Amino acid sequence: MIIPLIGLGIGVWLGIQSGWVLPYGAMAYAAIGILACMDTVLGGIRSMFEKNFQMNIFVSGFFLNGVVAMGLVWLGKQLNIDLSIAAVVVFGSRIFQNFSQIRRFLLNKREKKDMIGEE
Repeated sequence: MIIPLIGLGIGVWLGIQSGWVLPYGAMAYAAIGILACMDTVLGGIRSMFEKNFQMNIFVSGFFLNGVVAMGLVWLGKQLNIDLSIAAVVVFGSRIFQNFSQIRRFLLNKREKKDMIGEE
């Protein structure tokens, strides 16, 4: 669990140090892509706790969810429909759902340890 966090920290540090800035026109696509990737990461963490994590599903979901989300935003812009709002609602709700399930797992795990000590 600590290795992904170290990788995330290194990735954020490298991104900040690179000085590379997205063009204004690409920011909407990048924001939705990042949101889709965050959903995949939290889903992967949840599946690790549920002991059904599969690396090939995680990696394909990480990249394909981001690409599909950005493609839908692009298609919406071509059709003059703001599909980014739909993506934010869907991915945002899934992120909160995954986060709440991770939180419940961690809290239940802690309570089980406390109950074992009481017997």
